[in-house]
Amino acid sequence: MPLDRIDRRIVAELSADARLSVREIAERIHLSRNATHTRIQHLVDNGVISGFQARVDRKALGLHATAVVTAKVGSPGVWNDVVAGLRALPSVESVLAVTGDIDLVITVNAPDDEALRTVVMQQIRDLPGILSTRTYVVFDAYEGTPPGLADGRTNGTSEASKPGTSSPAAPRTDRLH
Repeated sequence: MPLDRIDRRIVAELSADARLSVREIAERIHLSRNATHTRIQHLVDNGVISGFQARVDRKALGLHATAVVTAKVGSPGVWNDVVAGLRALPSVESVLAVTGDIDLVITVNAPDDEALRTVVMQQIRDLPGILSTRTYVVFDAYEGTPPGLADGRTNGTSEASKPGTSSPAAPRTDRLH
């Protein structure tokens, strides 16, 4: 489905704050509420918007340690089992299949360094098919560009990208801590 500038603005606004009302989005993109609602429903119906999520403060949930783990996987025959095993671990937030000299990038959250060590050393590394891992502890996380603005064709700024509302240099502590 091709997206125009208005669709991309809607996606950007909802990416920055999924709790925005149709009225608030309509005001920000200078479109009527009915037209905005119709466009949002069209984006949902066509799978461009696949859900609405809350950003979670991991520290408030007791998750004070985050790491990015890279992994090499054995033969192609074990790939699906490795990914399924990783996805089944409660501490694993995401698993990305990547190109290059590694196969997977895994984001892991845990209550503390000791629990993080257990997840990496005993759960991830012991999965059949994992050949090697490398772990990077996350100190701070920084917010990037919302998906609707990623290609630069929106000709406008979302509230999230306006000065004073979100600084690209400020750590985003609600995502990866």
